[in-house]
Amino acid sequence: MTIPTTPIAPLKLAVLGATGMAGSRIVAEALDRGHAVTGFARRHDGQEAAAERPGLTRVTADVSAAATLEQAVDGTDAVVSALPGRAVLPILDTLAGLARARQRRLLFVGGAGSLLLPSGERVIDQPGFRDEWKPEASAHVELLDALRALPDDADWTFLSPSALFTPGERTGVFRLGGDELLTDAEGDSRISGEDYAAALLDEIERPAHVRRRFTVGY
Repeated sequence: MTIPTTPIAPLKLAVLGATGMAGSRIVAEALDRGHAVTGFARRHDGQEAAAERPGLTRVTADVSAAATLEQAVDGTDAVVSALPGRAVLPILDTLAGLARARQRRLLFVGGAGSLLLPSGERVIDQPGFRDEWKPEASAHVELLDALRALPDDADWTFLSPSALFTPGERTGVFRLGGDELLTDAEGDSRISGEDYAAALLDEIERPAHVRRRFTVGY
């Protein structure tokens, strides 16, 4: 039996880092759902850059500048950061302050390193976690801690992908979790960028993880 759902009114979204692997797919998913998107990036001519299409406004700007962050927050319903963790940390206080003042929602593309294994240990602390991944993974760990320390009126959500997070297919079939790493029947932890974007837009449209981290995987 199909359960009727209330249609979602079109939203105005800002995406910081709109030309990256995650950001470009979030932009595409939002536009496909009929939302209006302002995509911010330093350049819009890269391989992942979204083509011009109805509903999309492309802004070329320094995403770390206070004026850019103010532009992103003003006139939108929610701001999505698809920036690397190390790029978000220096601007978090400014971004969160603007969002709190204007009662805007913030959503962050997170990392998998802070997710927990059944043993209670973090993924980032495992012997097989590659050294070259640690700087960015550590930044996402620090970002999640900083978000959890924000005042109670800060409206944020942090979505961690599974361990393997790559371009792929949009299946629309995935599982959601909390702080624990998700694995499939073969023991693999993976999610495509396309299905990750679908999970994030689901959360934007019907908030279920306010002031919380959650994860998505197959």
